[in-house]
Amino acid sequence: MKQVIVSPRRCVGCMQCVVACAVAHSRSGDLPGALAESPRPNPRIHVGAGIYHEGFPNRCRHCNPAPCMAACLPGAIYRESKTDSVLVNPDVCINCASCAMACPYGVIRYRPDPLIRSGNTVAIKCDNCVARQHKGLDTACTEACKTGALVFGELDAAMKRETERVARSMTPGPEAWALHPETEPLLAHKRAIVNMNHQEEGRSSS
Repeated sequence: MKQVIVSPRRCVGCMQCVVACAVAHSRSGDLPGALAESPRPNPRIHVGAGIYHEGFPNRCRHCNPAPCMAACLPGAIYRESKTDSVLVNPDVCINCASCAMACPYGVIRYRPDPLIRSGNTVAIKCDNCVARQHKGLDTACTEACKTGALVFGELDAAMKRETERVARSMTPGPEAWALHPETEPLLAHKRAIVNMNHQEEGRSSS
C-alpha cells in the first residue's frame, strides 16, 4: 500500500507542499480560487525550520495504533481501510483538543473547515488526500515536491532505495583496498559482475 515517505534531508523549505495541500483542500481546487475563499483553506502539512534553518516537512504519520484515535472522546477519528488513513469526521468532532494533546508530532490544528457546511472549528489534520487517491492520483504534497523530500510510494521499495544509497556512500575507495590486499580479488570479481550486468542492461534497453 502506498504512503507518503518523508526524507527531511532533501527538504529545501520551498513551501510548495504547503501551498499544494491548501489548494487541494479548498472548495475551488485551484490557487486563485482558494485565495478568494472565506474561510481560506489551510494546509495539513507544516514545514518547520531546524537549528541550521533547514526545512522539515511535518505531517500526520497515520500511526497504527493511532494515539489521536484512542484519545478522541466522541469517536470522530477513524481509520479508512482502503488507504489505511486516519481521518476525522467533522460532523462528530466536538473540538475538545484531546487528539491534539495525544498526537506526538503536533500536526493537529483546530480551524474552520471550508469543506464542511457548518463552518465549525474542528480538528484539521492530513487526510492522505484520500479523495485524490480514490481518483488514482498521488497526494498533493508529493506531486508538488520537486526535491524528493516527499514521495508517494511503497515503503519497502523506499527502504530498499535508502539502503542502497547508504551502501554506496560507504563504499571504500581504492586507497582502502590497498590496506587490505587480501580482499582485492573478491572486490575485483564483484566489480566485474557489476560491469557485466550494466552492459547487459544497456544491450536490452537498446
